[in-house]
Amino acid sequence: MTTVVEPVHIKEQARLAQIASKELGLLSTEDKNAALHTIADHLDANVSNIMEGNNQDLANGRKALYDEAYMDRLALNEARIKEFAEGLRQVAKLDDPTGEIVSQWTLDNGLDVQTVRVPLGVIGMIYEARPNVTADATGLALKSGNAIVLKGGSSAIHSNRAIVKVMKEALISTKISQDAVQFIDSTDRVATEQLFTMKEHIDVLIPRGGGKLIQAVVNHATVPVLETGVGNCHIYIDKGADVDKAINIFINAKTDRPAVCNAAETLIVHEAFLAAHQETLIEAFNKYNIGVYGDDKVLSAVPNATRATEQHWAEEFLSLDVAMKVVSTVDEAIAHIDEYGTKHSEAIVTEDKETAKRFKGLVDAAAIYHNASTRFTDGSALGFGAEIGISTQKLHARGPMGLQALTTIKYVMSGNGQIR
Repeated sequence: MTTVVEPVHIKEQARLAQIASKELGLLSTEDKNAALHTIADHLDANVSNIMEGNNQDLANGRKALYDEAYMDRLALNEARIKEFAEGLRQVAKLDDPTGEIVSQWTLDNGLDVQTVRVPLGVIGMIYEARPNVTADATGLALKSGNAIVLKGGSSAIHSNRAIVKVMKEALISTKISQDAVQFIDSTDRVATEQLFTMKEHIDVLIPRGGGKLIQAVVNHATVPVLETGVGNCHIYIDKGADVDKAINIFINAKTDRPAVCNAAETLIVHEAFLAAHQETLIEAFNKYNIGVYGDDKVLSAVPNATRATEQHWAEEFLSLDVAMKVVSTVDEAIAHIDEYGTKHSEAIVTEDKETAKRFKGLVDAAAIYHNASTRFTDGSALGFGAEIGISTQKLHARGPMGLQALTTIKYVMSGNGQIR
């Protein structure tokens, strides 16, 4: 049954979150850390209850014939639940950005000026499929002093409901108000759209999911949006690439977890590399059951390859399929990325430092790699705990967004009667 949440109820939830955010912003780092540990302990103790909710979502997903990649993003097990519980403990270990004096100076008239890092206030989190986002986003929000309003997708409604129930019960014994975590318990898309315009109570919206969801938020919200992007990520293998290094990087980026946004979706290969290592590349495709969509040069070189269409070049496959293009120069590779890339993560494999320098300088993306897999575009992999999303925009935050991305600055002046 679809639960419909009336606009007035969502507005009240947002208002309560706003009130809670004021109190939360005054809490000490120790209080916030203690709350995160308490939530983590409760998650560990309630694995069976969370799994019960997730099993309902998985059963519904099978009935709806969700594809394998989508089911992987939706699925929880004991290890995954304990992993996001442990993620909260890791966030608790991180430096608290709030209250940091970013800069300080004194004017000629003696007025002391500081820029101080402060929470954004209330975060509206709109996301699909991944129930781990419910815990990850909440942990990052609370540690950075923000309240959060959660609106997950209908496919994970039972999982998210169970996780939020556990987290709110945990908050009872902490100094953080339960109102700091709000869950829009509805599968109605209208409920999501209602969040778009609550500018008086919500300070920022963060959409995390497929391209359609993200663009719907970006195009229709009156609340400021921190855009997280679809990952059409490219691996470019240059003529100066080491063959073992190149194959290993591509296979890791494509097959380690095909359903995530930092997985490689397009392989661009210099024609000289293909000519020299054609059989090795084909062996890798066959060994890992990688389906190839390619241009004319690919079709003539790779058995069983299928002709690529415009859609394939722009596709986020989230599977073991890959688009493949053959180029004669690094500039041709860059031009292809410029046309079809989503400014997420792009990689070059080459031993030529000048070619690598050109690629890194000209490619416009949140993360650029030289001789490394795109799978490192991840908050935990980069050492700052769980991430609330990967921003592909340029204002405020870019790349994996951790605690600091959930803050802004405030100018604080102290004087002794100065007037202007």
